[in-house]
Amino acid sequence: MTEPIRLLLADDQALVRGALAALLSLEPDLTVVAEVSRGDEVVPEALRIGPDVALLDVEMPGLDGVAATAALRAALPSCRVLVVTTFGRPGYLRRAMEAGANGFVVKDTPARQLADAVRRVHAGLRVVDPALAAETLATGPSPLTGRETEVLRTARGGGTVAELAATLHLSEGTVRNYLSAAIGKTGARNRADAVRVAEANGWLLG
Repeated sequence: MTEPIRLLLADDQALVRGALAALLSLEPDLTVVAEVSRGDEVVPEALRIGPDVALLDVEMPGLDGVAATAALRAALPSCRVLVVTTFGRPGYLRRAMEAGANGFVVKDTPARQLADAVRRVHAGLRVVDPALAAETLATGPSPLTGRETEVLRTARGGGTVAELAATLHLSEGTVRNYLSAAIGKTGARNRADAVRVAEANGWLLG
């Protein structure tokens, strides 16, 4: 009998992580050998345990799932990465695959399909949610520059232009220019709408 595929789960929501572990452990050829709740715990735990496949959430404290994917692929190339997230956003998929993820599925994927995705990733195949893949191709990459992304990301919490400028160590005029550019590129009506559009497309991760 072949050895079971060894899995590391990374998700900051304990209930979700526990449910995934319970479902995957029902499969005779899969075994969960480690669980972490933060992105910056992924690499140290993977180096300690040596899993075959890591299932990573996107939005985690310490390090987001995309950055954790890149770090894990660099530190332990033998470990495959399957991103399993609530947020099926085109920008997340694109960035995860660019970071070295072998697969990307959403959390409402049926248990049997998720287990099959793990097996396929372990076998060296790429697994991507087909609807999200089509949407990603249609959406294209983020039109925002790094600075525009940073300003919008900071603006998610609200605040005046003066407050944003102080936080970002920029002049108020510069912040206004970046916000104006971001509003235009996202086709938004105002700053809040630009944040909403960028968030929905997964362009503000980081």
